[in-house]
Amino acid sequence: MGKKIVAARLWIVLARCQRAVALAVERDIAALGLCITDFMVLEALLHKGPLTITEIQTKVLLASGSMTAAVDRVESMGLVVRKTTSKDRRARVLDLTPEGRRLIEGAFKRHSQHLEAMMAVLDSGEKKVLYEALKKLGRSVAERLSQAEGK
Repeated sequence: MGKKIVAARLWIVLARCQRAVALAVERDIAALGLCITDFMVLEALLHKGPLTITEIQTKVLLASGSMTAAVDRVESMGLVVRKTTSKDRRARVLDLTPEGRRLIEGAFKRHSQHLEAMMAVLDSGEKKVLYEALKKLGRSVAERLSQAEGK
């Protein structure tokens, strides 16, 4: 029988796994000609439609400085445009240009294939158990943080 899996040991394995997967993802995305922050902005717009910078920032968990730089980059490359909305003329939303849509659709398809290949080591049952366990852990930790902030 192996060693008992204590929380500290589990955290180390989780952190190492996250680092390895994140590095592989960053390399795959770089091979597509994008940096990770630009990819995250374009992917959010692909799957959620036009969004404000604040909405994108919330979805992709980027610091505001990184967010502004990424938006400026993808806009200067002609991949997104800023538009006003009929709901609030002061608010500016970002939307994909046709070129941006073509680029991110292809990039996301290849990215998804890379993720599937990377995670093929897990069978569908293991993926489900891991998914549910990570969601449970994440919710619990988020709840504890929220309670601590409320004190």
